[in-house]
Amino acid sequence: MRGQVSRKTILAFIGPSVIALAVIGIAPLLYAVWTSLHFYNLTKLRQVRFIGLENYQTVLTDAAFWQAMGRTFLLLATSLPLQLALGLGIALVLHRPGLTLVKTLTRLSLVLPMATTYAVVGLLGQVMFNQQFGVVNQLLGQNINWIGNASNAFAMIVFWDVWQWTPFVALVLLAGLTMVPGEVEEAARLETSNWWTILRHVQLPFLMPGLVAVLILRTADTLKLFDMVFTLTRGGPGNSTEMISLLIQRVGFRVFDQGLASAQAVILLIITIVLARLYIRVFYKEV
Repeated sequence: MRGQVSRKTILAFIGPSVIALAVIGIAPLLYAVWTSLHFYNLTKLRQVRFIGLENYQTVLTDAAFWQAMGRTFLLLATSLPLQLALGLGIALVLHRPGLTLVKTLTRLSLVLPMATTYAVVGLLGQVMFNQQFGVVNQLLGQNINWIGNASNAFAMIVFWDVWQWTPFVALVLLAGLTMVPGEVEEAARLETSNWWTILRHVQLPFLMPGLVAVLILRTADTLKLFDMVFTLTRGGPGNSTEMISLLIQRVGFRVFDQGLASAQAVILLIITIVLARLYIRVFYKEV
């Protein structure tokens, strides 16, 4: 009887979460997979039919898809190392003893960029980097075309992504540093004053779980980044900042080819899962 009551209690607690996960996560995923296997154009709903892997063939041979993926991975390869380096530096500074009040205020201020939505960040970038009225050009005394130039527009996306998510990296790594036993760290500092030696042999093993989590979360967020880029550049000038998420949106809601857009999204999901598994295997293996 106790066992039955216990199982019912467990089901009562986890049941709503499982249902919510199924409705919000699993059902849309299954629908996307189903759509990707069909010819599904919103302007030709009477012609919906099963076509197998034809959409995937089209995507994998589409130059626009690979160009968008290349731009997305370039953003990832540029912004993620900057976030890790700056976040680790901030975490190490905040981890050192002393200046308690200043550190507390700094930790509170780090939450502000993360609390700002992607769309608001993009709009903020448009206002600050406006060629005629932006505060950045006024401070520089220049008339730089930030949004209308391909290189400048991409640099703006990197800048805002780093600004918004470096605090998240810093807070996660700071939490990892608090797990280091104080006596072990103190003994290491007595043995050597080389910060890299202490970081590599004492602190890094405790940072690794948080580091892998950051890599997975930030990689997934960057690969599907849409709101900030859309509000900031609309993928322009031309298609120079059209990331893969913007391409999927264009194919699905401007060309109205839901089947092709779903195939692109499924391939993006597979790439994200592969990268996540790679992070776990490589970094945990090293530890």
